[in-house]
Amino acid sequence: MPGPSSAIKRTTERKIYPAHGDPIRVVPLNVPQELIGDKTAPTVAPQLTYRNGPLIKNVEIFTIFWGTGWQQAPASSLIAQINGFFDYIVTSPLIDQLAEYNVPGQSIGHGSVAGTMSITAPPLHRSVSDAAIQHMLQHLIASSNSVPQPSPNTLYFIYVQPGTKVVQGGGASCQVFCGYHNDVSGQIFYAVMPYPGCTGCTGSLDTFTALTTTSSHELCEAITDAIPGQGWYDDSNGEIGDICAWKTKTVEKYTVQLEWSNKANKCL
Repeated sequence: MPGPSSAIKRTTERKIYPAHGDPIRVVPLNVPQELIGDKTAPTVAPQLTYRNGPLIKNVEIFTIFWGTGWQQAPASSLIAQINGFFDYIVTSPLIDQLAEYNVPGQSIGHGSVAGTMSITAPPLHRSVSDAAIQHMLQHLIASSNSVPQPSPNTLYFIYVQPGTKVVQGGGASCQVFCGYHNDVSGQIFYAVMPYPGCTGCTGSLDTFTALTTTSSHELCEAITDAIPGQGWYDDSNGEIGDICAWKTKTVEKYTVQLEWSNKANKCL
């Protein structure tokens, strides 16, 4: 587990340190059905239980597209598409279905999009660690007036350019995972979405559809389990999206992942 990254002093002079070097759950690779056979059902029946941590009640999305690779086709055309996806999805039936996970004082409702930003510095190379991502995010928050300050509702979605793998928890994107969410000291909530440049993170889907699938997975998990393992969680099966990984449906014109419903006892 990496140690605390270089802390960025905020206007309150309070230092922020990473809470997790290794998020509990990630979007796993999309393994072809023929390789896993009938072993798709969880060995223990899923049942999310609430661990008394924060939920994101009215999510405020801020997207960050990191790297010069986002300035080049075909990736450049995806930025507006991804932002359009969030514009719709934060007030969609996907968010409505999460209401079953309301707890006293924390009711999940519709969200909004706070903005977007494309950055090229610090420059990305062949790989970037989660610690470096946290450091970049803290620096942006401290130095740019265009970036919203952290709040109980703010969720930063960081999209990493094509050709750069993300290294986290001893594993790497396109080798072990296709995305994850995490927190910094229980105060900054963020998700990391590597570019899906491999069949393990696209399967039979096109790039944009793969990104809406994995982004919806992490969105719902962050809302219901903002500090991984301290919100709604299942010790055997993980978070709300892990139980239903790579099972999809269409909401309006967008493909999203199914999410586990305790009430229905199935993926919806």
